[in-house]
Amino acid sequence: MIEALSPLVEGGRYPIKRAIGEDIVVETDVFKDGHDIVLAVLKWRKKGHHRWHETPMQCIDPYNKDRWSGVFSVFENAVYEYTIEAWGDYFRSWQHEFQVKFEAGLTELTSEILEGASFVGRAAKLAQDQGQKRDAERLVVLSDKVREGNPETVNALAHSPEMEALMTAYADRSESAEYLLNPPPVAKLIALSAPSAPLENAAAPARKGAGNVIAFPTESSPAGKKGAASKKKKPATVAEPKAAAAPVVAPEPEFHFTPRYPQVYVDRPRANFSQWYEFFPRSAEGRGDKGSTFRDCLPRVDDARAMGFDVIYFPPIHPIGITARKGKNNAVNCQPGEPGVPYAIGNRHQKCPNGGGHKDVAPELGTLEDFGWLVKEIHARGMEVALDFALNCSPDHPYVHEHPDWFYKRPDGTIKYAENPPKKYQDVYPLNYHNADWRTLWDELTSVIEFWCEHGVRIFRVDNPHTKPVAFWEYLIGRVQARFPDALFLSEAFTRPKMMKVLAKAGFTHSYTYFTWRNTKEGLTKYFTEITQTECSEYMRPNLWPNTPDILPSFLQFGGRSAFIIRAVLAATLSPVYGIYSGFELCENLGLDKKPWDAASNVGHFLHLCDNDYKQLAKEEYLDSEKYQWKQRDWNAPGNIKEIITRLNRIRHENRALQQLRNLQFQRTENDLVLYYSKMTAARDNIILVVVSLDPFHFQDAYIDVPVDQFGWVEDQQYQVHDLLNDERYLWTGRRNFVRLHPDKPAHVFRVRRKTHSEKDFDYYL
Repeated sequence: MIEALSPLVEGGRYPIKRAIGEDIVVETDVFKDGHDIVLAVLKWRKKGHHRWHETPMQCIDPYNKDRWSGVFSVFENAVYEYTIEAWGDYFRSWQHEFQVKFEAGLTELTSEILEGASFVGRAAKLAQDQGQKRDAERLVVLSDKVREGNPETVNALAHSPEMEALMTAYADRSESAEYLLNPPPVAKLIALSAPSAPLENAAAPARKGAGNVIAFPTESSPAGKKGAASKKKKPATVAEPKAAAAPVVAPEPEFHFTPRYPQVYVDRPRANFSQWYEFFPRSAEGRGDKGSTFRDCLPRVDDARAMGFDVIYFPPIHPIGITARKGKNNAVNCQPGEPGVPYAIGNRHQKCPNGGGHKDVAPELGTLEDFGWLVKEIHARGMEVALDFALNCSPDHPYVHEHPDWFYKRPDGTIKYAENPPKKYQDVYPLNYHNADWRTLWDELTSVIEFWCEHGVRIFRVDNPHTKPVAFWEYLIGRVQARFPDALFLSEAFTRPKMMKVLAKAGFTHSYTYFTWRNTKEGLTKYFTEITQTECSEYMRPNLWPNTPDILPSFLQFGGRSAFIIRAVLAATLSPVYGIYSGFELCENLGLDKKPWDAASNVGHFLHLCDNDYKQLAKEEYLDSEKYQWKQRDWNAPGNIKEIITRLNRIRHENRALQQLRNLQFQRTENDLVLYYSKMTAARDNIILVVVSLDPFHFQDAYIDVPVDQFGWVEDQQYQVHDLLNDERYLWTGRRNFVRLHPDKPAHVFRVRRKTHSEKDFDYYL
């Protein structure tokens, strides 16, 4: 029996996720009837390939010996299958039984010796069948030695390294079991394996089907009819009364079976580790009186690259509608010259080459050729472009004119605009994914992604995917990745947890999270334990954003520069994938409606409101948001934290522990306003301790408990902690150590270094 396999998402309904170069640790329960010794191997292959790779599994349950573990690595951007094969090992069962009897002093072991010789002889036959002549010859020799040996000689031979290796290589797996997601019913297997009936009822032998499909014939099949036709007639005898005709029974249909195995989708490395920088191309120059173009974006790109970012994310770059265009601060009436909202996509009146919809760029930004130039320049810098895939249509979108039935209608026949009460989006029409012509709609929207893939884009941030059918996303992502397997998708779904998770299962590479509204120690610990230490981590990769164009959190509005540093450190060290929206590095925190609240007087209550009732504090929207206007900025304004962000990104690149997700461990500290956690590589050659104040207003002290036992060190051994964020070094001993944090330096990112040796009164730490 093979049970309780992990990792497995929804019983294998969805693949787990990994990136190139990652290991996959697989565990399962393996046991069988009787007392035979059991062996198991972990097998894997690229989907569509016939040959399996395999590695032995190890028993990790010292008591019941039922739990097994194995590991394999993946090195291609592809879909892999994996499974377990297990069997009762007759040789090792015999080996153990023989040893027990021999050590008990039994001398009459002739039958046991012959039995052992037969097992070795059977292995010789397997080696011969596999074309391994030398191994087969050697196993024949060993079989003869066992057959002719005395108990002492046989016991020694059975445990010799040569015998162990050869019997492992040519184990008898004729009765092995394999883990399947869709095992056939036992009754069906028993019926198909029943002894052959007498000749007059016989069917032909089972035949193999194409590929992995096994076809079991019946008499009605060609093979079965051939077998039935071969019957010989009885010789003529004295006439006998005719028996009543047997009722005609319809033959059972052939049983076709295609085995299904657990799968893993292997992404390219940037799916696992990347840092995103979002800016509106039209505001690239930081001018409030006019918009920028694609050709004006390189200085902003270079600044982001200097800070250590490798993904440049653009909000929608498509034509913007004129009808019901919104003005400054979401005003219903747009003033002449105002640029409109990029999320109101589509303008069929601008004579764009592809109709003015999702396959065009806004003329005020440039041309498709200009965009292609910018993409190439970004790629030349070792970076990538991520595009916003917002399925919004302005009233001027060509879809509205050409396919009005793709939209929701009011009783009077007019098209409904989007609403999220009390908000109204008069400049946007939502699509109806269940309309009568839904197949055409789904194909068209999928072709939009394929269009931009053909123009050099491989990363897409998807706006509000939770308002579209999950099946649509499975279809779109599956079709796109079949053609462009390196395509990555970020789900921007701030919604119910189950919907966020099922979108990740359905294929989204990254997911926005509730990080924005997790500010207390309890909230952060509980949430990140869930998404890094449970099944969730097998399919959901968090992409942490401390701010977005839509969300200016209350913590940033009230906490000032220190709050920005705190959230940057948390985002950059809790997850290997994070991003910021431009202006974060400048500590922009002017909100649309900030309440008169004294947050510093009761920090604990303030953090609680940030997590649970932020509306008491502020509207989490920017004043003068660049969603509605050109944004004037000094990209090097005093008080910026660009140097700190640059240092954080360098720390991430230089420390492999921060490039992993599932190694996050929260550690103990006695101060509820101090969050403390560790990240370590499996080899413990890179150990990071992060200590962050959650209070942007005051000094905070704490004793922290350093998990030296997890380092493999002696308890009282001295070690160095190097604060990579502030470039300060301390010598610590033992578990309990003291830290002090203040608003200007609210965090430590420690690299723990072990003392290796001393030379000329100088200590070396590594």
